[in-house]
Amino acid sequence: MKSHTSDRIKIPPGFWAGLHQLGISADDVACKARLPLTIITEPIVSTAQYFAIWQAYSDLIGDTAEGIIKLATVFETAKYPPTVLATYHARDYRDALNRMARYKQLCPPESLHITEQGNLCTIELEWLNTEQSGPPMLVGITLAFLLELGRRGTGQPLTAQLVEFSQPMGDVQALKAFFGCRIRIGAQCNRLTLHRRDLDRLFISYNEELLEILTPVLDQSLDEQQRSRTSSETVKWIMKRSLTAGRPNIQAVAKEMGMSDRTLQRRLTDENTSFKHLLSQARHEQAREYLADPSLNIKEVAFLIGYEDQNSFYRAFRLWEGDTPLNWRVKQELWRNRLVTK
Repeated sequence: MKSHTSDRIKIPPGFWAGLHQLGISADDVACKARLPLTIITEPIVSTAQYFAIWQAYSDLIGDTAEGIIKLATVFETAKYPPTVLATYHARDYRDALNRMARYKQLCPPESLHITEQGNLCTIELEWLNTEQSGPPMLVGITLAFLLELGRRGTGQPLTAQLVEFSQPMGDVQALKAFFGCRIRIGAQCNRLTLHRRDLDRLFISYNEELLEILTPVLDQSLDEQQRSRTSSETVKWIMKRSLTAGRPNIQAVAKEMGMSDRTLQRRLTDENTSFKHLLSQARHEQAREYLADPSLNIKEVAFLIGYEDQNSFYRAFRLWEGDTPLNWRVKQELWRNRLVTK
């Protein structure tokens, strides 16, 4: 879902300083993005403007991979915004990543979903507004910075296990050298996979006193933002981020919202809904979105919305739409084609 605050994005001052170090002026970026120069001094922009800025930087730097690596490494730690400072001064890499995912909710339009399983940790980038995906440069910078954060925090030359991008990213060999792993282009999602053992590495930049100052302030800001949404909206948004990991449970969702499962259930009841109903809605909405993408087969769609087998997905979809997923997809395609030919 789209957050109420997702269309007001603040660009940190360090962003423009970083571009300056790369020989790119803020004026040129604004001009290329067709935006007023006031965004440099009063950098509150909309999602569309934010994406335009990143695309402008990409166009000016030339190669996407080069732009990713240069900006990720040149950005000075001292110019991190408070949300990022709270991650850089975390106790260890795991703490840093969890804080990053939590406080990303204050910095739309992207969100991060972390999953630890076996020897691996995957971090998937998702967009709050599914109708508008960010440019490749922003995707690459986001994932590159997560690894760079671990390197700076631990003081170790950490490498990733795998990096997946859904779009072309320029010089793949350069990205391979930076991440220290395989790079997969044309994937279904944008995802960074780390060695889980690295998450236990302590941060040499750990600062307990600073965290005691930053954490309450950031948590309060996050709580205020979440209260501006209904509980139902927040639950459904969390569900959509978690569906690929299987059927989300109320305990896990409540924990992410910072409350007990009983409190969450009571709030949903007050809003005349239930966890089960919202889960069905989330799956239904995501199913329609994925089926609109002809590159995904029915089995993949079932997996992406948390079903272990196609039969369960077929039964659920018949209840939602009164038809099979395949028939629904064909009818939607015919309807779109008629609109195009009119």
